[in-house]
Amino acid sequence: DLDGVTFSYPGAELPVLQDVTFSAPPGTTTAIVGGTGSGKSTLVGLISRMHDVTAGSVRVDGIDVRDYDIEYLWAALGLVPQRGYLFSGTVADNLRYGKADATEDEMWAALRVGAADDFVRAHPDGLDMRIAQGGANVSGGQRQRLAIARAVIRRPAIYVFDDALSALDVHTDARVRTALRTAATGATVIIVAQRVSTVAHADQIVVLDGGRVVGVGTHETLIGECPAYAELVDSQCVDAGVRGPR
Repeated sequence: DLDGVTFSYPGAELPVLQDVTFSAPPGTTTAIVGGTGSGKSTLVGLISRMHDVTAGSVRVDGIDVRDYDIEYLWAALGLVPQRGYLFSGTVADNLRYGKADATEDEMWAALRVGAADDFVRAHPDGLDMRIAQGGANVSGGQRQRLAIARAVIRRPAIYVFDDALSALDVHTDARVRTALRTAATGATVIIVAQRVSTVAHADQIVVLDGGRVVGVGTHETLIGECPAYAELVDSQCVDAGVRGPR
């Protein structure tokens, strides 16, 4: 839950976020959209305590995140940034950064959710496929899919995708979101995205504009009630009547 959240960087004249309030209950998907500079990534940073609020509060299970042990909080989060980072080693090594005692079955299950199982299985070394530092020897999309699998294998209470699906094509994006609905049953899923097709089927969409919430609702309700969201949809030439896979 975010309650009256305001955040300003030190020395800044204006806050990046102002009076942001919404809830993201367990078992639901909340999408966060907005233009460049609207405060989306800053909001993610407040959830993970990369920053602390200037005013208001961010609460997990009713407890202010500032009252948690930071390691405990991070253990509850499965955070995938816009550019997932991979470590030198094997695919299995990278997945074990998410869960140290992961079994092979758990690894393949996580790779399926991240839509990474196909290219890993096609490689002669499979889970022992070598990964260069930073993932330099795989494509951007493959790197992102492995980073998603690494977050999924932890089975966190809260998944946070910070524009993490933007490197995927539309088909793979839909495949990941469909698999995630089963894998993340009971968890809170937060997706920050620019692509309307990525967020259109979320349980709720939070629209940020200039650091403020200007709309909260479903794709269908926001089309008619939130000009900022309708403009975003229109700019991407999305037909509001078309419903893709959930």
